[in-house]
Parts: sequence; C-alpha cells; structure tokens
Amino acid sequence: MEKKKLVALTGAGISAESGIKTFRDSNGLWEGHDVMEVATPEGWRKNKKLVLDFYNQRRKQSLEVEPNGAHYGLAALEKDFDVTIVTQNVDNLHERAGSSNVIHLHGELSKAQSTLDPALVYELDHWEIKLGDKCEKGSQLRPFIVWFGEMVPMMKSAAIAAQEADIFAVIGTSMLVYPAAGLIQYTSQDIPKYIIDVKIPDIGHVSNLITIEDIASLGVSKMMSMIKA
Repeated sequence: MEKKKLVALTGAGISAESGIKTFRDSNGLWEGHDVMEVATPEGWRKNKKLVLDFYNQRRKQSLEVEPNGAHYGLAALEKDFDVTIVTQNVDNLHERAGSSNVIHLHGELSKAQSTLDPALVYELDHWEIKLGDKCEKGSQLRPFIVWFGEMVPMMKSAAIAAQEADIFAVIGTSMLVYPAAGLIQYTSQDIPKYIIDVKIPDIGHVSNLITIEDIASLGVSKMMSMIKA
C-alpha cells in the first residue's frame, strides 16, 4: 500500500527549541546586525569579512546544538508516511534527526558556494570560511545561502511537493517570507492542513485548516496523534 505524502514547511520556530535564535528579533536585527548588511548581495560586496564572520558564527552555533522533539517526530513519521520537509532554515537539524528528504529553500550553512559560479557548491567539514578560501576557478567562497534579492532555486521542487501532498503542515513559521509563505496555496483544497506555532499566523481563508497553538515539539506530537488516528 502506497504511503500518503506528508509535506511539512518548517521555519525558525522549529529550531528555536534547540537554541537557535529566530531569524529576526522584534527590533529587526539578526544577532545584532542589520539584515541588509549580512543577508544581501550588496552587503557581501560591501564587506565580505563581516558576512563571512557572521555566518561562521551561525555555523559554529549550529554545530553546538541538537535536534529537538519536533525534528525527531517528523523523521519518525517516515515509517508511516512519504515525508518531504521543505525548510526555510539553513541548519541541518532535520537531517541530523533522521529526515531523508529535505528541501532547503534558503540554502545550507554546512556548504560553501563559489562567488563566480553558483553551480560550484562544496560540503564543509569545518565551521569557518575565511577570506582567501577559493573555489576551483579561483573566486572567493561565500556562504551557500539564498540572500534577499536572490532567486530561490529550490522553490519549484517545493511547489511540486506541495501540489502532491496528501497532508500539509506548517511548523514554526510566521508565513511572512515569500515565496515560501505561498506554498500552502499550491495544495489541494480537500487535504488537511496543519499550522503549528506558539502564535498562529493570519493566513486568511484556507480550507480544511487545523491549528495547534503550541511549541513545535508538542505541536508535532499532537499532529502525529491526529494523523495516525
């Protein structure tokens, strides 16, 4: 019997329980930095060292934390469902928890990318990219991150996954960052759609919507009980 397809869109809220700060604090700063300085191509051109140092610290932090119950819960669902994780997060906590099919919309901290040729992507076995670290074509390596103003190359794969979903879940995201926030609109009207967050975002009218107002780990546990019932 073919497994039902479960697609989960995850955001910063799912990693918050592991100790990774959410993308932006209420004052609009990210770890004390204006996002325009550290998360745009313009910021990169202006100050490469600042950008590298910023992501080096994020990468170092991600290596020091562990997946939480929400990550492990989604991985465990692979036993009964065909699970695709679409994440806005750049950490690898989903993979470390055991999820085997993860689409990273905004890039991955654990990889570096050529500035000259975006197709040249390298796995990192350490936490630091330094000025002078170059790709095989001789250009400076940059974080493998989709910055504001850049195309989201994995969006097509994510949209196809959403269209094929039998169950769709939104976990720990404000639904304010596009194009990721629009993925729920690709889903079939008649499938169940779960939203799990400590503060349920206002997304307008969506059919078959089930909201679970809770932290990600408890919310995923509740959802698991409901979809297995």
